[in-house]
Amino acid sequence: MPRAFYTLLLYLALPLVLARLLWRARRQPAYLRHAGERFGWFLPNAARPCIWVHAVSVGETRAAEPLIRALQVRHPQHRILLTHMTPTGRETGEVLFGDRVTQCYLPYDYPGAVTRFFRHFMPAAGVLIETEVWPNLVRAGNDHGVPLYLVNARLSERSQRGYRRVGALACEALRGFAAIAARGEADARRLRDLGAREVAVTGNLKFDAAPLQEQMAAGIALREAAGPRPVILAASTREGEEALLLDTVRDCGLGAALLVLVPRHPQRFDAVAGLVAARGLSLQRRSAGGGIAPGIQVLLGDSMGEMTMYYAACDVAMIGGSFLPYGAQNLIEPAVLGKPVVIGPSVYNFAEAAGAALAAGAAVAATDMGEGYRLAAAIADDPARRRAMGEAGLAYTASHRGATERTLGLIRINENAAR
Repeated sequence: MPRAFYTLLLYLALPLVLARLLWRARRQPAYLRHAGERFGWFLPNAARPCIWVHAVSVGETRAAEPLIRALQVRHPQHRILLTHMTPTGRETGEVLFGDRVTQCYLPYDYPGAVTRFFRHFMPAAGVLIETEVWPNLVRAGNDHGVPLYLVNARLSERSQRGYRRVGALACEALRGFAAIAARGEADARRLRDLGAREVAVTGNLKFDAAPLQEQMAAGIALREAAGPRPVILAASTREGEEALLLDTVRDCGLGAALLVLVPRHPQRFDAVAGLVAARGLSLQRRSAGGGIAPGIQVLLGDSMGEMTMYYAACDVAMIGGSFLPYGAQNLIEPAVLGKPVVIGPSVYNFAEAAGAALAAGAAVAATDMGEGYRLAAAIADDPARRRAMGEAGLAYTASHRGATERTLGLIRINENAAR
């Protein structure tokens, strides 16, 4: 009954779903490409036999990279089917894997759409990254005999409270997974409290993601172009954070430093450029190409798929999404590169990773954006502190690797799947 009611609400919400898709397409026309896939209609070239991996957007796709590569080695007779929900996730998959995987959008959670998905591809297993618990999708996978796995699973206290409001529905969906690989003990405990049964703690796949070497080289070149001045990176900032940061920069001054500002969502690039201009700061856009012009105070990172480059180019990284209540973006990526990290008060998406980074001395915490910027500026001006924090970050990330192998140990392939 809970799932039937949920499905009814989905059908009633269909006009809103379509309106939201069109609204997003106003800023990102790519949302309308392959639109039929979102309702379970696919081109006839099904990838069989295949192992299906679902990664919603950019962060999940990067997290899935080491696992996908390991699956390709362990099961060379199976092609990887990689699904997403956002164009940026799909673009990231293309950058990482090219034509070595098959890509499409995952359908919305309508019974007919997800049933068509499973009938079309008949995957030998389904691996869903992080928080993708869709009741009708899980039920359809079970009905088609596809073993499903929720991996790199995370569940904050805030999300747990939301799931408890639909307890029976969440319990049914979680019990539809053959196994769940949780990031940490706290995530595993919360998942079990909601009714999940086969839960193992395997660690965070993001520690196993190898930096892209071509982006590392581009980042070193960008750092050289900045010259001797400090480079402060505001990475994957969310709406509202840029204004707070730029107000602080206007009031405190940048000094000799270069601020590299990289908004999380591409549809906001132009708006953030306007915020910079409104505060009288000189701006250059990454998309303009070329070296960094003399006197430039802010470099706007208006490019996609280059986050590793920006981290490689900086002296210290402020983590977006942590200075307003968004839960933080990935703080592991800069630590892997030996970059000092500054985080704000909101880190519920990376609570365990943030706590461990702080304890290791790889990161420092600020109570608000003003304090965060002042900490970042002080670290950028202190070579000895930068070096110590960078070394702590390298040691911290090295000690947390191994989630890929532990996760692989849970995944079983249905060798009787259609070929």
